[in-house]
Amino acid sequence: METSQTPEITLYRAFPWQGQYTWSPFVTKLETRLRFAGISYRTESGSPLSSPRGKVPYVDIRDRTTGATTTISDSALITKQLVEDGLVPDSNADLEPEKKVLDAGVRAILEDRFYFLMSHEKWIENYYEMRKHVLHAFSYPAQVALGYFIYRKRAQMLYEQGTMRFTAEELKGFKEEVWRYLNALLVSQKAKQAGDEPFWVLGGEHPTEADACLFGFVVGALICSACPETQAIVKSHPVVVEYAQRIHERFFPDYVYWE
Repeated sequence: METSQTPEITLYRAFPWQGQYTWSPFVTKLETRLRFAGISYRTESGSPLSSPRGKVPYVDIRDRTTGATTTISDSALITKQLVEDGLVPDSNADLEPEKKVLDAGVRAILEDRFYFLMSHEKWIENYYEMRKHVLHAFSYPAQVALGYFIYRKRAQMLYEQGTMRFTAEELKGFKEEVWRYLNALLVSQKAKQAGDEPFWVLGGEHPTEADACLFGFVVGALICSACPETQAIVKSHPVVVEYAQRIHERFFPDYVYWE
């Protein structure tokens, strides 16, 4: 329960639109984590240039008593700090060792595997759509210049990381594999859940870190016009979409739905 001593949290999402999800899975992941914990926050646009690590999301945590503000970036580090400060509960604290490994595995397959596949689809295969969205606030000449700079950096990163060394057909196969695995896990967990309440990826009574991460990536796929192939793959798994829909209805009723 929040009190007058609860710090004020401002979440910077890089986009000005209120009441809407952003294309960033990591922004939605952090928002979801806060809503799972019942923590209120406000959103602002902000800029990667103002972020301690040069990326979004990042947060300002202001002590209401002293006025002191701490700025933290990276969704995982933000969550870790909020847990250490006692502002949100450790949702994985009571998990058995095997469940902790499974939770970490779900997050890893998304953040350390699928993220790069999705990034390639957005910035390499659908560059102009991505540029238009990300750089919407800039003039067209600035979009061209900044977009080219971002594209070059992203292409170099993806080549060094390895994603750009595969064919389009191979990349699609990798994406299908990721969502086939996740869908199978969700199908098995839904079978254990009665009613219309959310069902969780590890099958427990409460969400874990993996749920915040998975919801972020599902929503990121469903609303992003720069990743049509991924969107089609996700939509081909009705249980995955239903999983996200139930979470949306319970925790994000104030946000625009993706259909």
